[in-house]
Amino acid sequence: MLLTRCSSRPSRSGSSRVSAPALTRQTVAEPGARSATPGRGWRQDLTGWAFAAPFVILFGVFLALPIAASFVLSFTSFSQRDLINPIGTSFVGVDNYARLLTDPKFWKALGNTFYFVIVGVPLTLAIGLLIASAVSRGITRFRTAFRVGYYLPVITSIVAIAVVWRFLLNPDIGLVNVLLANLGITGPDWLASKTLAMPSIITMAIWRNLGFAMVVFIAGLQAIPVMLYEAASIDGAGRWQAFRYVTLPMLRPTILFMLVITTIGYLQLFEEPFVMTDGGPLDATLSVTMYMYQQGFEFFKQGYASAIAYVLFVIVAVIAFLQFRFLRSEDA
Repeated sequence: MLLTRCSSRPSRSGSSRVSAPALTRQTVAEPGARSATPGRGWRQDLTGWAFAAPFVILFGVFLALPIAASFVLSFTSFSQRDLINPIGTSFVGVDNYARLLTDPKFWKALGNTFYFVIVGVPLTLAIGLLIASAVSRGITRFRTAFRVGYYLPVITSIVAIAVVWRFLLNPDIGLVNVLLANLGITGPDWLASKTLAMPSIITMAIWRNLGFAMVVFIAGLQAIPVMLYEAASIDGAGRWQAFRYVTLPMLRPTILFMLVITTIGYLQLFEEPFVMTDGGPLDATLSVTMYMYQQGFEFFKQGYASAIAYVLFVIVAVIAFLQFRFLRSEDA
């Protein structure tokens, strides 16, 4: 934009006076500016979509399409015989979902899953926070070695870990019962007992997931200003009071994140009972995801298995929403 000022002009009396400044606007082309050309916008959009195409294609083929297909299958009686002629699949409406309400095995699996979550999640977070506090402030020597040691199970295959734990809990040659025998104690058959099978799996899951909780809590602890602890110490607060009134409030966002992530992961319990107990004994360790697997890939009732999957999805979504709502309302 170019601004110009009008020149002064003589008055009627012959004396020269300057008129009030008047501004006029002239529009000039800015350097480097180009006029819009037809079709330039859609060409830019096409370029953007070309760069995003690999992700969009992979996302659609391997995630979006299976999700949509499983949702449709949940309203059908699709099974193995329908793989030859999918067009012949019969539509059953909400019968698969209604069947879940009267399926005692589904309710047994759901109860086992909730038992695993209710016991496992608090213990995982509590022990993880305790170890994070010790590694972050209490332990000064070999701190890196402790961090690596606790985190190694996280990056190890869950199937390999489950196989090792199944061997450790073997009633005859397992390390746990051998150690108990040296103390004069007869060890039980951990994975064949209806009472001890699920606690054994919970113990293994806690041990494996401690490393991730520890790393996340260490990051949260390092973000707390040291001056808050110094102020609490000046006010006469001990370690427990500083932990209760400084550490826990400052870690609330981190705790919320870990609570939601751990709960979602534990609700999808599958590999541990699949490898260690196969859902036994007498369905004592059968989880919802394992029951879904049995229906879909052992009994080939893909329609019913899809309905189980979506019921589990709704349960996970509702629990995650309630956790966010509850903890955020406390913050307010």
